[in-house]
Amino acid sequence: MTLRAQGFLGSEGRRGGVPGMLRRIGAVQLDTISVLARSHELVAYARLGPVPRDRIERAYWHPRTPAAFEYWSHAACVLPIEEWPYYAFRRRALRSRGARWHTPDDRACTEVLARLRAEGALTATQLGGAKGGGPWWDWSQTKIAVEWMLDVGDVICVRREGWRRVYDLPERVLPGELSGLDPGDSECLAHLAGVAARALGVATRADLVDYQRLNHLTDTVTPRPAKRVEESALAAGLTPVAIGMPGGTTVPAWADPGALALAQSAPRGRHRSVLLSPFDSLVWDRKRTLRMFGFEHSLEAYVPKPKRVHGYFAMPLLAGGRLVGRVDPVRRGKTLVARQLSVDGAPAVEPMARALREAAEWVGCSSVELGQVSPPRLAAGLSAALA
Repeated sequence: MTLRAQGFLGSEGRRGGVPGMLRRIGAVQLDTISVLARSHELVAYARLGPVPRDRIERAYWHPRTPAAFEYWSHAACVLPIEEWPYYAFRRRALRSRGARWHTPDDRACTEVLARLRAEGALTATQLGGAKGGGPWWDWSQTKIAVEWMLDVGDVICVRREGWRRVYDLPERVLPGELSGLDPGDSECLAHLAGVAARALGVATRADLVDYQRLNHLTDTVTPRPAKRVEESALAAGLTPVAIGMPGGTTVPAWADPGALALAQSAPRGRHRSVLLSPFDSLVWDRKRTLRMFGFEHSLEAYVPKPKRVHGYFAMPLLAGGRLVGRVDPVRRGKTLVARQLSVDGAPAVEPMARALREAAEWVGCSSVELGQVSPPRLAAGLSAALA
């Protein structure tokens, strides 16, 4: 059910291209790391196949008609533009708190708003510079101000230029039918619980909470988090179910009624065999990934190199509806180098080779080079499959 809901099983997952995919899964996480491509491009590629990267970017950041915006969901995410009203609960909570990472300066906020009104959409650099001259988090007062106003909804980001956010005024870019909507916290949480359930098919309470981090700011939004999640799930029209666990136990959960109906029929199309971004919504919840697939997944990019087990940007291999390997890739000229690779037995060799070849072609590489293979006895077969 989850593979189908996430767009990895059946032909339904390819309908509507990138915008359709974004609406189905509800949120696409952003990250600065670019190995094969940036994560938000990899998420679309994993479901839709080798769509040109510039077409993916245009679909997210439409130059004339905004189809998406950037905000804090599971993390910093691209979100369908129609979801803007339902993050009002988070914007209100942040405003009541009065600060996030930095305390904003009122004068700087006033100056930023005045420039956006007078000059149109601007980046932090165009507004006066993002850095204060120190380490990573030493933001300028301008950057602190504009990020705070993004947090509370005084400004919005509906596109990026390069990797820079472009800030604008909500009233200038939101479709008219959205600009006047201001749902209450309960309505917001019920709506987002429904989005999470549709994206996952079936989910435990913890899964529903984690997908868009609905427990974020629980001190001001959800004073009774467990009860509030159940109320939100019922208000969203989700169906109470139980998930069978090893040993004959069950876990209470919620299912999207549409996913339950689809589960009664066989999907058209086949499973995707593809490398996933470590930030893909299929695997971003580590506990759920372990529970569903028996696969331990973590990002080691920020782990000191000597302590890494699977590599800097280990990408799980999805094949036949299971996670059966991982690879840490890098591009060197026209060669995709699989620096560190592991597969769960001989049946995973051909899917890994196919996924590597497809990924290499998508990013413009003409060859694949193998580094360390685990288990070593499968290296020869993998080289033959690649050839």
